[in-house]
Amino acid sequence: MTRVPIHPGTVDWSGENPGIYLKDSADGPWRSLLCFFRIVLSPHGRGHGLVLLEAPDLQGSRPDALNVCVTDNEPMMRWLIAEFMSHFASFRGRAALRELEYRRLTDVRASGDPRRAYSEWVEGDGVEATLSWTGLGAPFAVELPVEKSATGRHEMFSLFVEADQASGTVNGRRLPGRVFPRDFAGRESRTAFLAFSETWVRPPSAA
Repeated sequence: MTRVPIHPGTVDWSGENPGIYLKDSADGPWRSLLCFFRIVLSPHGRGHGLVLLEAPDLQGSRPDALNVCVTDNEPMMRWLIAEFMSHFASFRGRAALRELEYRRLTDVRASGDPRRAYSEWVEGDGVEATLSWTGLGAPFAVELPVEKSATGRHEMFSLFVEADQASGTVNGRRLPGRVFPRDFAGRESRTAFLAFSETWVRPPSAA
């Protein structure tokens, strides 16, 4: 398709979507999955949400292993998880998403400099979590066509910054696992990253 100044498609949502996906070994299972959303536009309005999976293959939660979504806009997050996040490669088919517990978000704060070190702090009912990214690389722009996007129905545009190290803590305990290389859009990337200005657009043929 010829590039035009104004995209003819429908914008489904736009915002920030940094993630931290941790393993113990490169070929091992995911130990901890954290995906944060700061949405500025969606069919369900604005809002924040943290999907925290301490036990990605466990349905439900235990006191020592929370599988929760902490959010100030539950309809928005249910829609994002069903229509988008459940298609992300690291979350596809996860038992934890099927019985995810939703809790009210009461406070959220970003801090740091995305060129060096960055963090998100989230507080909600029974949950206090911190996500931290360090060893940040040079930012790069991503433009995924429909056939390469997670949903297979959207084009995805974003600004990415990869992190060599990242950590997550919840209620005072550090989540297990560490960052590993991964393939992303045909290049070696990392399993921890910042994603800003992320925008998912349905082209006219998929609208």
